[in-house]
Amino acid sequence: MPVPIAATKLLRSLILAGVALTALPAVAQQAPAASSAALRPDQAAFRDLYRELVETDTSITTGSCTALADKVEVRLRKAGFGDGDITRFAVAGHEKEGGLVVVLPGTSKTLKPLLLLGHLDVVVAKREDWTRDPYTLIEENGYFFGRGTSDMKPLDAIWIDMLGTFKRDKVKLGRTIKLALTCGEETSWAFNGVRWLAENKPDLIAAEFALNEGGGGRTDGKGTVVQQNFHVGEKVVANYRIEATNPGGHSSVPIRDNAIYELSDALGRLRDYDFPLMLNDTTRAYFGRLGASRKDEIGQAMRTIVTAPAGSAEAKAAEVTLNTDRSFHSMLRTTCVATLLDGGHANNALPQRAGANVNCRIFPGVSFETVQKTLQDVIADPKLTVTKVDDRGPLPIPPKLTPQILGPAEKLVAKYYPGVPLVPMMSTGATDGIYLEAIGIPSYGPPGLYGDPDGNGAHGLNERAIVKAVYTGRDFLTELVKAYAQ
Repeated sequence: MPVPIAATKLLRSLILAGVALTALPAVAQQAPAASSAALRPDQAAFRDLYRELVETDTSITTGSCTALADKVEVRLRKAGFGDGDITRFAVAGHEKEGGLVVVLPGTSKTLKPLLLLGHLDVVVAKREDWTRDPYTLIEENGYFFGRGTSDMKPLDAIWIDMLGTFKRDKVKLGRTIKLALTCGEETSWAFNGVRWLAENKPDLIAAEFALNEGGGGRTDGKGTVVQQNFHVGEKVVANYRIEATNPGGHSSVPIRDNAIYELSDALGRLRDYDFPLMLNDTTRAYFGRLGASRKDEIGQAMRTIVTAPAGSAEAKAAEVTLNTDRSFHSMLRTTCVATLLDGGHANNALPQRAGANVNCRIFPGVSFETVQKTLQDVIADPKLTVTKVDDRGPLPIPPKLTPQILGPAEKLVAKYYPGVPLVPMMSTGATDGIYLEAIGIPSYGPPGLYGDPDGNGAHGLNERAIVKAVYTGRDFLTELVKAYAQ
């Protein structure tokens, strides 16, 4: 579901939401440029950790999460963690995709643990395509550049630094804190560390709730922070194959019965179809809170979509307005889009087969089977088959945003970003939190960090993070974890 930390990943989570946020009122906090030239000693040490994370290639093709987990373990042991506190894990055939879990015991016998989650892997980056070396941390003009600088090694570094500081300084916290650093979040086919822990070591990561990626804020693209998000729940990803088959024949005698044409017609019908509008507690809160801060047509539509009776003329008009923004359109429904095509077998032959991969982001509460049936109905051609290829399941279980979770974050947003709204947000992308929720651990993406509305190059070229956001986010999140762990 990934930006300050990748929120999101679709262009991750709500990278795209920033497109509409430029219209928010200017009650937001200016994000001043920051330089690493005059850092506090603790910030300099943190920067060195962040540098090591970024400069260790952890992509699935050319890197190793295990190698970075080795380096993290060295740092944690220097902070005072021992054999009884650190658990390493990897499985045969995926030796480079290992991770670790570290536990900082609390003093309370009644409070359940808090789990901090971070993925170490990154999307592969090719040096020849980048302006700068993607695996060297480079600071220029108020930004850190490098693969993983935004997705999600800032948050990884914050979690590691935080636990090391708590251990070294003998900070007394009531709640036990666990940190799981894993691999496999950026791929759907490789070993996924969180899924493996949930299925094989659930007691090791058992917690009352988890803090993960997906939250954070957005600027207006000009340095002003206009919104802080609290990631609460996400869609689930599934891929379906639509396929047309045909006896084929010689291309010198074409006929209308053509697998490529049939597939093209089906995809055209899919293009023109919108899944029904849906709302849940998180999206109602998102549109309600964000709408209250906007005085334009979009803001009015946000308020109306929450308050107007479902199916009413007012609700339908509001939906039309919100659908003009691609991120809001996605938040309001299941979406399916063609992403890959294949077909034919020779230049001089009629195609015997043509297929397309359709990538679906499924709204919580909707089953894989329901989406498959809808695709069959939309295509409306019994000669074509629709098959589910894979999924990033299990089906999502939206966590509840309780006062216990929301309250401390609201206070800190008011402290660090006065005047900036804190908005619950459902990710339209995907995170590893979905595996935690399946075993009863609600997963949230906290506010604190922030990025630009263009997504800061996450998953793309010249990925970057705002220097000021990284240092401010570190302070914010350290205070937030302390508040949750008291």
